[in-house]
Amino acid sequence: MTEKPYSGIWPVAPTPFQEDGSLDTEGMKRVLDCMIDQGVDGICILANFSEQFLISDAERDTLTKLCLNHVAGRVPVIVTISHFATPIVVERARQAHDLGADIVMMMPPYHGALLKGTADQTFEQFARVGEVGIPIMLQDAPLSGVDLPVALLVKMAREIEMLKLFKIECPQAAAKLRSLIAEGGDAVEGPFDGEEAITLLADLDAGATGTMTSAMIPDLIGPIVRDFLAGKRHAAIDGYGRVLPAVNHENRQCGFRAAKAAMVEGGVIKSDFCRHPIPPLHPETRAMLLELLRPLDPIVLNWGK
Repeated sequence: MTEKPYSGIWPVAPTPFQEDGSLDTEGMKRVLDCMIDQGVDGICILANFSEQFLISDAERDTLTKLCLNHVAGRVPVIVTISHFATPIVVERARQAHDLGADIVMMMPPYHGALLKGTADQTFEQFARVGEVGIPIMLQDAPLSGVDLPVALLVKMAREIEMLKLFKIECPQAAAKLRSLIAEGGDAVEGPFDGEEAITLLADLDAGATGTMTSAMIPDLIGPIVRDFLAGKRHAAIDGYGRVLPAVNHENRQCGFRAAKAAMVEGGVIKSDFCRHPIPPLHPETRAMLLELLRPLDPIVLNWGK
């Protein structure tokens, strides 16, 4: 196994809503319990796949406290704190720290297509959060539209003590991971990939030690990561080939709606409602998702039955 301190599968928890659009707090607890039963190494909350962009500040506060209290140290929890305003990011980091979160995750500062942090502003925001004293995962995702060259990431890793993890899910993620690991050395303690594991094998081959997927099938993706890190390359390739059709359908057709659809099917939550302007899954898209999942017999389809 890798000697890196951060490894394995750390999926994003979906946020369940009632059919009227209100938060389903009891369903949120069931989501977390199901994920822990799926054998995850950690859980990320309030991320993009948690629909954080559709959640009010008051709901965010409720979910942060609920999730950390309910997980209660059973696995590490990452709280996503991204915001354009540095004071708000720092305030969110302090709350996560004080409530017992293990890590915070953040994208570089951005707000729409034209308000984007410069390299210096990005460095400064992460440095300010680093002063809070909680480990940070940097999320390098296309959604922000902010260019994060490897040289900048390496500088940040070396000069911001608490910046320890990097979730790389930009185009050509494997190439960027390979360069980041080679140039950053021991300063890069947790090189992760994302995007529902659609590029997982290439990213592991490039040196990734962990992955942040959705909560749909972490029980099936986790063993792939562990096999690869243990040198069982052929087992990892075989395992990945088995789940790839479902992963592809999730990544290309469903997005964050896939995990919620699977959780409804398995009795984990009551509704896969998504707030407007997100449309519901087309019934045929949902049907194919379940058609691809059933032969895999993942925990999610049986957990609540």
